[in-house]
Amino acid sequence: MTLWQRIVPSRTIPRTRWRVEGSRWRTGPVTFVILILGLWLFGTGEAMLVDAALGNAPWTVFAQGLSVRTGLGIGVATFFTSVVVLLMWIPLRERPGLGTVANAVVIATALQVMIAVLPNPEGLVWRVGQVLLGIALVGIGSGLYLTTNLGPGPRDGLMTGIHVRTGVAVTPVRLGIEVSVLAVGWLLGGTVGIGTLLFALLIGPSVGYGLRLVGWLAGAKTDAPRDDVHPELEA
Repeated sequence: MTLWQRIVPSRTIPRTRWRVEGSRWRTGPVTFVILILGLWLFGTGEAMLVDAALGNAPWTVFAQGLSVRTGLGIGVATFFTSVVVLLMWIPLRERPGLGTVANAVVIATALQVMIAVLPNPEGLVWRVGQVLLGIALVGIGSGLYLTTNLGPGPRDGLMTGIHVRTGVAVTPVRLGIEVSVLAVGWLLGGTVGIGTLLFALLIGPSVGYGLRLVGWLAGAKTDAPRDDVHPELEA
């Protein structure tokens, strides 16, 4: 591997020793812990954006808007959103796994819990710093849970399902979903701002570097076959 390949974001999911092969519903204790840890870090990163109050990730904007309109906690709104998205998998014939269910439950729980625990910085510099740290945590959390190979999250599955059934490339499908969700969430009262823009610009590289970091720590191979390429990182 060249120096350049070592420092750029990974475009593949490393083959770690905890990766599950075969059934997406069977796993060992180590893989399960890594799955939960990754999802909790993911939810914590999202919570950091909410507490910074500079704008959230598109799906969290939607959940926050839903929370404003219904009085539900943002974590509960996130969970119900995931359930509705999973129902949309049915006509797309997507297959869930343990990671899919855990994604819906753990991220929503972490978001609800960590919003109450994390600080609410006041200065702009501190708020931007918290946004950047939150995006980094989302990337690391994604790197952990994706390497378990226990199934995509509800939103990733919706994206790939539409891609497979329509033949439309992943990038415009993802962009269309994110823009639609962001617009509806903003109209409902969710927070949109510089944090939203930073998330949109940096989440791809953040996930790529998260995968690179996890692969390096695990001493894993990063030359996975093309069907293991993470859809968010593909054009």
